[in-house]
Amino acid sequence: MNPVRDGKSETVPVPFPWATNRRAMVHSMNYLLSNRIFTISGEVQCKKCEKVFEIEYDLRGKFLEVGNFIAVNKATMHDRAPDEWMSPVFPKCRFCDQENSAKPVISKKKKKINWLFLLLGQTLGCLTLKQLKYFCAHTKIHRTGAKERILYYTYLGLCKQLDPTGPFEISR
Repeated sequence: MNPVRDGKSETVPVPFPWATNRRAMVHSMNYLLSNRIFTISGEVQCKKCEKVFEIEYDLRGKFLEVGNFIAVNKATMHDRAPDEWMSPVFPKCRFCDQENSAKPVISKKKKKINWLFLLLGQTLGCLTLKQLKYFCAHTKIHRTGAKERILYYTYLGLCKQLDPTGPFEISR
């Protein structure tokens, strides 16, 4: 039986192979690699030509990039997301070659947000404060504060899900 929170079940149909059946939860890196999940994909839409297409990220390489950034900069972030997370740079459109234009397509249903794809692309900053608070609520992370703080918590929370032993503790 699923515990109910605000009339909604804590479990949901699995939206992606890298997600669990719990809201805003992804599998650990060990689970993903042992199940041969090496690439994470998601839809993007060009802000110029408006074409929608899929892009893929190498799970290990992109997580290493995000994890190293946090390890090097965490002490100076003061529980705030840096500018590059708040205003992410998007990939180039593969159709019209417009730089910084392939913005992730975000599901209107929060339970279907592709959290891992957004983390690896470092594009969680294009989510609304309400969507970020949803993540924090379902992962038991304190969720009051400005967007830059909630975004920081979301990055650390997702990294902690992928690598529970990494340097991703949220200071309280």
